[in-house]
Amino acid sequence: MLRLGYPVIGVTDVPRAVAFWTAALDLVPSEELKSERWRTLEYADGSGRALAVMHSTSPVEPYPRIHVDLFTDTAQEQRAEVRRLIGLGAQAVDWDRYPPGSDFVVLADPDGNRFCVVDLGGAQNGGEQPAS
Repeated sequence: MLRLGYPVIGVTDVPRAVAFWTAALDLVPSEELKSERWRTLEYADGSGRALAVMHSTSPVEPYPRIHVDLFTDTAQEQRAEVRRLIGLGAQAVDWDRYPPGSDFVVLADPDGNRFCVVDLGGAQNGGEQPAS
């Protein structure tokens, strides 16, 4: 039976990526399949795998087709998390594709991989205005 696994993020510096993503999402590094080129990250409560980082030499995509969304419940929480993530090493991205009334903020991890911090309280169906 086929099952969906977890997102794998390509990075140039595995230890730096582990440090960022574990602090960002309260994850813990797993010993499972651990190598210089791979690290699986698990939920701190022991409920399972969450994310993996893998060494990659391919360039970062400026407009990735697949990315990670991180959720907050309010705009205030979103602003606080964006500040916290930048403090951990994320970078603000000059994103030129924000729709009007956008509910998400685009950041990049220390390797430049884009991800979004989404305010679910302001979610507008993928950036589109809801139908009247």
